[in-house]
Amino acid sequence: MPHFLLALSALFSIVNPIGGAFIFSSVTADRSHAERTALAGKIGIYSALVMLCALWIGTYILEFFGISLAALRIAGGLVVAVRAWELLSTPEQSDERKQQQADDAVGSDDVAFFPLTMPFTTGPGTISVAIALGANRPADGRDLAAFVVSASAAALVIAVTIWLSYRWADALTALLGRTRSQIVTRLSAFLLLCVGTQITLNGVIEVFHLQG
Repeated sequence: MPHFLLALSALFSIVNPIGGAFIFSSVTADRSHAERTALAGKIGIYSALVMLCALWIGTYILEFFGISLAALRIAGGLVVAVRAWELLSTPEQSDERKQQQADDAVGSDDVAFFPLTMPFTTGPGTISVAIALGANRPADGRDLAAFVVSASAAALVIAVTIWLSYRWADALTALLGRTRSQIVTRLSAFLLLCVGTQITLNGVIEVFHLQG
C-alpha cells in the first residue's frame, strides 16, 4: 500500500488530469461528444503505456549506460522536486505551456497520441517522474514484487482518471472552475515535492550505506 500511494500521488501530481481536462475541453470544443469520448479513451490507453514503459524500462536503459541505482534515485528525486516546485510556485505557466501543446490538436484528425497524449498529458515531466519512481524500487524479493504490482496499479489508476476527466471534461469544468483547479494543482504539487525529496533521501542513504 505505501508503494501504491507514493506512485499514485506522484503521478497524479505531475499529470494533473483535472487541470488537463479544462484545456482538453477547450481544444476539442468543435468535436462531437462521440469523438471526444473516443479521444478520451485512446488518450487513457496511450497514457497507461507511456507511464508503464517509463516505470519499468527507463531505469534499465539508464543503468545500461553505467548509471548506478543510487545516482538514479538522487538525480530523479531532484528532478521531481524541481518540477514540483515549479508547479507549486507558478502553476499558470504550466497551464499556458500545456495550452500551447494542445492547440496543435485543433482542426487535426488523428491527435490522440500526438499532441494530446505526448506531450500534453504524459510529457517529459511525467516520464521523468515515472523513471524516478522505477529507480526507487526495492532490490529484490517480495518487496520488489509488491512494488511492481503497486506502481503498475497506480499508473493504471491514473490512466483511468485521465479517461474519466477528459470524458467528462465539460462537467468537471463547470463543477470546479479555474480557481479550484489551481488549488488542487498546488496541493498536488506539494505532495510531489515531498515525493521527490523522499526519493532523493533514499538515494543518499544508499550511498552512505554502500560506503559504510
